[in-house]
Amino acid sequence: MREVELLVVGGGPAGLSAAAEAAGMGASVLVVDSGPRLGGQLIKQTHKFFGSRDEHAGTRGFKIAEMLMEEIAGRSEKVETMTDTTVVGYYREDGTVSLTCGEEEYFLVKPRKMVIAAGAQERLIPFPGNDLPGVYGAGAVQTLMNVYGVVPGRKVLMVGAGNIGIIVAYQLIQAGVEVAAVVEATPRVGGYWVHAAKIRRLGVPIHLMHSIKRALGEESVEGAAVMGLDDKFRPTGSEFTVDCDTICLAVGLTPTVELLWQAGCKMKYVPQLCGYVPVRDLNLRTTNHDIWVAGDSSGIEEASSAMVEGRLAGFGAAAALGYKPRPGRYESFVARLDHLRAGEVCDKIRAGLECVICEGGSDDVFYE
Repeated sequence: MREVELLVVGGGPAGLSAAAEAAGMGASVLVVDSGPRLGGQLIKQTHKFFGSRDEHAGTRGFKIAEMLMEEIAGRSEKVETMTDTTVVGYYREDGTVSLTCGEEEYFLVKPRKMVIAAGAQERLIPFPGNDLPGVYGAGAVQTLMNVYGVVPGRKVLMVGAGNIGIIVAYQLIQAGVEVAAVVEATPRVGGYWVHAAKIRRLGVPIHLMHSIKRALGEESVEGAAVMGLDDKFRPTGSEFTVDCDTICLAVGLTPTVELLWQAGCKMKYVPQLCGYVPVRDLNLRTTNHDIWVAGDSSGIEEASSAMVEGRLAGFGAAAALGYKPRPGRYESFVARLDHLRAGEVCDKIRAGLECVICEGGSDDVFYE
C-alpha cells in the first residue's frame, strides 16, 4: 500500500496540467497513465492549435506535450509519473485504488485526493464488414502515422466530418495517402471550416447526409458502399461505391468514466457532452468530495479546454489538501474557460455544462 497526497489518473493534457498546477502549490503528486508515454492525444497531433496565447495557440500538439513535460520535470521533487499503469478499481470503503503496472505488477494506492482525467474512447458504428482488416478508428490512424510513422493504407474513405475526421484526412494527405472521400451523416461539416477548406482545395469531396453502408472485400477492405440519408438519418435509396483499401471512422468520442461510476460519483447522461459525465461544482469537484474531474472525462471538448480544466482541478485538489492558493489563479482559469467556450461553435458545450454544474455546492443542494 502506497499513500500519496494527490493521485492524477491520466497523463494527457488535462492530467499533466492538473499535476503541474497542484505541484506548483506544493502538493505531492503521482500521475499514472495506461499508455507507453505521457502526453495523451497531444503526442499524435501535428496540427497547430487554435485558442488563445495562454493555451499555446499556433503551437503544434506534440510540442505542447513537450512543454507540459518540461514543466513537470521542473517540479520532479513533487511529481512522480508512471506509464503503462492502469487503474483497475476504486474501493469506496476507504478510497483505496488498485493498479496494474505492465502485465505482472499489481499494487494499491491510498490517495488523499484524486483528479480523474482519463480521457475518452472512440465510438465505432456497426456495418457489414466493419471487422475486416483495413477498418480503423481515427485515433488508431493518428497513432500509426504520427507516433510510429506507419501509413494505414494507400487510399482512405473517411467517415465523419468533425474536427478529428477533417484533421486526420489532411494528415493522411500530408503523409502521401490518397483520401478518396469524406462522408458525413449530418447536413453540415462539424469541424472548423478552415480545416475543411484545406482538404476541399486538395480535391477531396465531402458528401454530406451520407454514411457508409458496408465494407467491400473478403480478406480485407477493397472498397466501400456509401448511402444517402434523409433528414431523419434513414437511407434514401441512393448508393455509390468508393474505391479504397482503408476505412477510417471518426464518428465521435465517449467520455471514459468507469472509475467515476465505481467511486460513487453522481452521473448524468448529457448528449451535448457525448455521454454519461459526473455532476460537479464550479471547481470541478464531484459529489465524491475527494475526487475532481477534468478533460474529456468531464465531457468531450478541445484539448485547450482540457488543459485549463486540468489546471482548475489541480488547483482545487491542492487547496483542499491545505495548500495556499496563489491569488487570482482561480479567476484566471474561469476567464480562460469562458473565452474558449464563447461563440456559436460552443453553444452545445455551454448547454451541456448547464445540466451538470451546480453553483451551490452545499450539502443540501449539491450532494444527495
